[in-house]
Amino acid sequence: MQQILTSTKSQIPSLFPPQSPTNIFTAPPKSFPKIPIKSPLHVTLRTSSSSNGSPPSVLDESLLFDESDDESDSEDGRKSDAVRDGLLVVRRPQANEVLAGRSDGGRGDPGPINAGLSEFAKKMPMFEPPPPTDADPKARPLEVNREIALYRAKVLTRNFKFKEAEEILKKCLSIWPEDGRAYVALGKLLSKQSRTEEARSVYEIGCQATQGENSYIWQCWAVLENKAGNVRRARELFDAATVADKRHVAAWHGWAVLEIKQGNVKKGRHLLAKGLKFCGGNEYIYQTLALLEARGGRFEQARYLFRQATICNPKSCASWLAWAQVEMQQENNYAARRLFEKAVQASPKNRFAWHVWGIFEANQGFIDKGRKLLNIGRALNPRDPVLLQSLALLEYKYSTANLAQVLFRRASELDPRHQPVWIAWGWMEWKEGNLATARELYQKALSINSSSESAARCLQAWGVLEQRVGNLSAARRLFRSSLNINSQSYVTWMTWASLEEEQGNAIRAEEIRNLYFQQRTEVVDDASWVMGFLDVIDPALDSIKRLLKLDQNPGFGGRDALRDMTKASSASIEGPEDSSSADVVESVGDGDADTSNFDIDAFVRDKLSLDTSNLDAKLESSEPSRYKSPRRIWRSENRNSALARRG
Repeated sequence: MQQILTSTKSQIPSLFPPQSPTNIFTAPPKSFPKIPIKSPLHVTLRTSSSSNGSPPSVLDESLLFDESDDESDSEDGRKSDAVRDGLLVVRRPQANEVLAGRSDGGRGDPGPINAGLSEFAKKMPMFEPPPPTDADPKARPLEVNREIALYRAKVLTRNFKFKEAEEILKKCLSIWPEDGRAYVALGKLLSKQSRTEEARSVYEIGCQATQGENSYIWQCWAVLENKAGNVRRARELFDAATVADKRHVAAWHGWAVLEIKQGNVKKGRHLLAKGLKFCGGNEYIYQTLALLEARGGRFEQARYLFRQATICNPKSCASWLAWAQVEMQQENNYAARRLFEKAVQASPKNRFAWHVWGIFEANQGFIDKGRKLLNIGRALNPRDPVLLQSLALLEYKYSTANLAQVLFRRASELDPRHQPVWIAWGWMEWKEGNLATARELYQKALSINSSSESAARCLQAWGVLEQRVGNLSAARRLFRSSLNINSQSYVTWMTWASLEEEQGNAIRAEEIRNLYFQQRTEVVDDASWVMGFLDVIDPALDSIKRLLKLDQNPGFGGRDALRDMTKASSASIEGPEDSSSADVVESVGDGDADTSNFDIDAFVRDKLSLDTSNLDAKLESSEPSRYKSPRRIWRSENRNSALARRG
């Protein structure tokens, strides 16, 4: 052993002056030479001894560092450097050596144990390659460029320029793969074009890129699966969204709506309550709860919940519209009209507000007012096919079929994949006696999507057409296909039963009615749930319950109790009550008045700079040059037909 130590000591050159043998470990030198280190990977110490064996007094930096090792990548080069005479090489193990389980600098073959460790090491994050990016983070564009690109893609999507928007979003993903907004926008863009598989792939890649922490991607993916009919998968994705962020209110609300549509009302209410617990007051949650109460016939509670929704967000057009439609069902026309006015004031350009209000006025017999409201909405939203569809049906009922055909054709050109437009157009052609055209339009609607709710309605309408012309076998097949899509359609079941009765098959008709009652989904609603909901709806309601003594007398005490609750809740949340909203609550039930002091023309002129007396010119200027005014086309067609008759 002593000989080995002696030989080793003789081979290693000494860097310091020789000390006495007894103090070599116990008495270190008073000062060490300072050795600057440049590279942590390869440090080569080159020593030279003079003729008398003493080390040099000054160490040359060029002797300390040999940067030629950095340039040599081959294994042979590293071996030759390591065994060079007079060199001491300090080198960090390479990644491939660690993966191979080698500790001898790459020499030797890995054994079975090392092979297993190699596979395990490949899964370790420290050895994973960096995420693929087209550009170096330091060389990326500024963050403001990302915001501008996302906004530009949004505008292009709104203008139906899908290809340009898709190119911009894909470029954003290549530069900023960690930003979830680009995945959400691209997925929605693909969904609008019915490219479901591509949208699903985008959402999946987005969840992986964001490591599952972006709740917006999970929620959009869940909505996509829900629309595709994958209810179980949608539940899992909604659950993942709430796990990623329990304050994401859209996930709670979307999941609750899914459960309510599946007949799980109790589960849906439980999810809505969780949304209020974690996210606070939200107009959409209150609105959905109010619609549940209205469906159960508890209209006072529904009005209270609608009031809470409008308190949370007075600019929520959807809440005002939903409340107005509930009052329409109760034939409270004056209250409904006031609520429609609130809706358009909250969102003057909202196409749904002008559309539903116009239909309401037309059903009340005010045809000119309904037509004006629909045209205002169309002038503000020239690319919306739904407004044109409703206007076409209105013109068909109260004007001529030629004008309705022009409007239907315009709507189908604006959005060729909008199924209700083709279905309504086919129904009009059937009523006009153009059966071949009606069948072609129905077939066009089914070619867009054969598994949607609109497809079920299309098949039912087509079945009625075949029944009227005597094609009973075809009508039965169409009714059966419609029920395969939507087995809860009462109209389809009863229409099929009436067909069998007309043919003298009373037993078959009774069987069909029994099948409907056997397979229908029973929606069990619990009226006492409202009392439990008061515990989580708002902390301010504790004082309201004591005021109304709800603990001793379950239920609401009529309109006076509703009014007191509205005032107390408004005072506790936002201070003084909004007098305009209070007037709406006061007017509920006053269905005798059919007039209002709201001046539509002045409102549109002041807020939207739109002249209602010249809507045709506005519509013609806002649409492409190849389009003419529908009434101008109708007049020219009538003029040509009159000239033909005279000739």
